Amino acid sequence: MGDKENIKRIQITFTKEQWEIIENMKGEMGNTDAEIVRNIVIAWLSEKSIVSEIIKKKFR
Repeated sequence: MGDKENIKRIQITFTKEQWEIIENMKGEMGNTDAEIVRNIVIAWLSEKSIVSEIIKKKFR
């Protein structure tokens, strides 16, 4: 990932059912647990147009 100063680690809790859904995405959305969860978050942010709005604001 790069420079440790640019990394934020968090602890989150999932129910057994939630984790089963996430585990089923292994290979499609990433290979490690962290990669899968990170990609799910980014996909959700993109779907809600949050990512594009932030980028637009930066370049105004």
